[in-house]
Amino acid sequence: MLRIITQRAEAEAELRRICDRTHDEQVVHKEATVREVLQTVKRRGDWALLHYTEEFDQQRLSVEELRVSGAELEAAYHLVPKELVDAIQLAASQIEAFQRQRVPKSWVQFGDRGVVLGKRYTPVDRAGLYVPGGLAAYPSTVLMNAIPAKVAGVKRIVIATPPSREPGREKAVNPAVLVAAQVAGVHEIYRIGGAQAIAALAYGTETVPKVDVIAGPGNVYVTLAKKLVYGTVGIDSLAGPSEVLVIADETAHPRHIAADLLAQAEHDTLAAAILLTPSLSLAEQVVAAVKQQLEDHPRRTLTEKAIANYGLVVIVDSLETAAALSNDFAPEHLELEVEDPWELLQQIRHAGAIFLGQSTPEAVGDYVAGPSHTLPTSGAARYASALGVETFMKHSSLVQYSPQALEQVSKAVITLATAEGLASHAESVRVRMQAEGRGWPSPLSPPGRELGTESGEWRVESGE
Repeated sequence: MLRIITQRAEAEAELRRICDRTHDEQVVHKEATVREVLQTVKRRGDWALLHYTEEFDQQRLSVEELRVSGAELEAAYHLVPKELVDAIQLAASQIEAFQRQRVPKSWVQFGDRGVVLGKRYTPVDRAGLYVPGGLAAYPSTVLMNAIPAKVAGVKRIVIATPPSREPGREKAVNPAVLVAAQVAGVHEIYRIGGAQAIAALAYGTETVPKVDVIAGPGNVYVTLAKKLVYGTVGIDSLAGPSEVLVIADETAHPRHIAADLLAQAEHDTLAAAILLTPSLSLAEQVVAAVKQQLEDHPRRTLTEKAIANYGLVVIVDSLETAAALSNDFAPEHLELEVEDPWELLQQIRHAGAIFLGQSTPEAVGDYVAGPSHTLPTSGAARYASALGVETFMKHSSLVQYSPQALEQVSKAVITLATAEGLASHAESVRVRMQAEGRGWPSPLSPPGRELGTESGEWRVESGE
């Protein structure tokens, strides 16, 4: 089931195949379906949401049932075991502590001749978060997306999640998801899923507000919808199926690695689980451990399919070769289960999240470590990063010139504008140079709360 490859050329080909596993001909057909859903929701609003919820989720809702009520939110705490509530609260505190360290500070720099330059960071007004559901529940996804938005300062955070399809719980939203939302500071939750949920968040309906940024993972229809509405709204990323790549040496424990590989494979039939190691003995032990751990696995059929199609063990000649192959693949999750992970880290350039050492399974990153588990997949880690507070913020450039500073650069601006045929650009500088009694304002004083950010925190620099 879990193949072992010893030739580098074959390994490179297999890694390319796995990286491209979602690029198939069916995507073209699915994209046409998604376009139709988006346009119908844009035109017909709530009616389309109810129609597609019945068609795709087999749930008949009324307009009033689209939004989760306050009574449902309150009741959720009585339906979730205290142990789970405690775990949610612990994870939330860890995530918030980490994200608060990442909040960018606005800054200004005072240069010579009265030039003031800077950047001002502000949150978006509204964020829409997609949380997968239906037959599964992911309270951790709520925390990993909502808390960065809250820390960024977003005032209105909206969650969309599909209604349950579990027998006896039809229409409901999983109570653990509702508890996580409240712990994260979110009280506006809509029971809609799929491409229609993305459309509602992007365009707004009579009931669902239009947002500025949409974040959160989903199936291929959700991902295609996010791709198609980008530009109307911002998005976090185009996340694909989950993946882990483990680099291990002879000091690693085969049962640990097997469990980590299966921890990704159990997500989805398209999930990828890869081991790179210079130790043939370790590789063989891992393969045997995977087989053994699959015997009583509660999601055996799904997990076996993922392992059979996208599971891989590569024997490399060195850890340096493993790092090179990993960089080419740019995994979502990278585990360095080697004797000196910090030394090997110096050779790693591309990965969504990196887990160092043999006591750091990727699962801690999924739940409690603090960094968001919403990460770039399918090679996107070459240019993209994890979701964070920055996802929900934007920055504005700040520029102020004194008369002396403008005079110093006026000739260059006029020359460049003239060369580009933009006469009024040149004239906007020229008229200021010709003006008399201009009453120029003085340069800015160092900024404080009256000028700035929610926190009033600025970094002030003196330019050279």
